[in-house]
Amino acid sequence: MSNGVNKVILVGNLGRDPEIQNFDGVKKASFSMATTEKYKDKNGQIVSQTEWHNIVLWRGLAEVVEKYLHKGDLVYIEGKIKTRMYEENGSKKYFTEILADAMNMLSTKRDEDPATFNNAAENTADDKGLPF
Repeated sequence: MSNGVNKVILVGNLGRDPEIQNFDGVKKASFSMATTEKYKDKNGQIVSQTEWHNIVLWRGLAEVVEKYLHKGDLVYIEGKIKTRMYEENGSKKYFTEILADAMNMLSTKRDEDPATFNNAAENTADDKGLPF
């Protein structure tokens, strides 16, 4: 039985297009993700704080990411924090990433171009003779 919980939930935007790697037929997708919080400071000014996260997805999730996600897309990620250590020029370096085990795409075509979505909806309504 485990005494701890390592659970992360993030909603944010891709900071870059995903990088896809293939290891003997097993796909890995990785990308940076920005989460931004906004609040008012004591002077009433809106302050925006952005945190950057390194996201890693494997296998089927990596295939979905490869096909559908691009820089700027809004996604929901669930996973766990993993810190790796490596040595560079004799000094230890640490790299923290989120190993995702669930992902939902939150961006839609409607989000990307509202005019196109609205025009398509209006044309569909007109074609069916509906009054709305």
